[in-house]
Amino acid sequence: MNNHEIDYHLHGDDMQFVEIELDPMETVIAEAGSLMMMEDHIRMETIFGDGSKNSNLSGFVGKLIGAGKRVITGESLFMTAFTNEGTGKKHVSFASPYPGKIVPLDLSELGGKIICQKDSFLAAAKGVSIGVEFQRKLGAGFFGGEGFIMQKIEGDGMAFVHAGGTIHQKELEVGETLRVDTGCLVAMTGQVDYNIEFVGGIKTALFGGEGVFFATLRGPGTVWIQSLPFSRLASRVFAALPEKGGSKGEGSVASGLFDIFGGDRN
Repeated sequence: MNNHEIDYHLHGDDMQFVEIELDPMETVIAEAGSLMMMEDHIRMETIFGDGSKNSNLSGFVGKLIGAGKRVITGESLFMTAFTNEGTGKKHVSFASPYPGKIVPLDLSELGGKIICQKDSFLAAAKGVSIGVEFQRKLGAGFFGGEGFIMQKIEGDGMAFVHAGGTIHQKELEVGETLRVDTGCLVAMTGQVDYNIEFVGGIKTALFGGEGVFFATLRGPGTVWIQSLPFSRLASRVFAALPEKGGSKGEGSVASGLFDIFGGDRN
């Protein structure tokens, strides 16, 4: 393997974290701020880019290009590398930034390439390359809910992505098509054909409540779908804030009537 071979264990159900076991001198890379805990003799180092061999081929220029790709996807210029410098096995754990699931992806069994939402990457074995995947059809990019820029994870090691709610993994046969809300798409294998299509019908567009575009995925390949995108959760929380017109009560019928008629509870 070109990437470090790491072992892992997932803990929890709806608020998961992943515990990664590192042999001496093994390294895992992760998004800045995702660390939960780590044992002694693990060295933490901030790196420029993703630390893969591809980003080091041309020295500083290669690292700069790798970091630039991360900026395009909305991520930080830097990542954090955790290396076991002890003599025995050590453990480091990473947590999801919001309620949901962590999806382990063995790239060696998935064709060496995964395309995922631009903010879903959590951690990976050292040597895994994190880049960008441009949607071939620009119309899909400009009008699709997730934009035409997605993350591309390549290599032959383990990678971990996170998503909201429940995760559904679906295998698509050759030519099989699946239509998905753009925000619910988490990841897909590299051979899946991906496009954004317009939802026909002006009534659907204006009153359907589901948006006017959806992702069309065509097999063969594997796709991962989330039941609660963070954007959907955040919009509901934002809409419920009192200063944005949300209810100030506890959700009872009585409190709703007070809100409607402007009653004073004091």
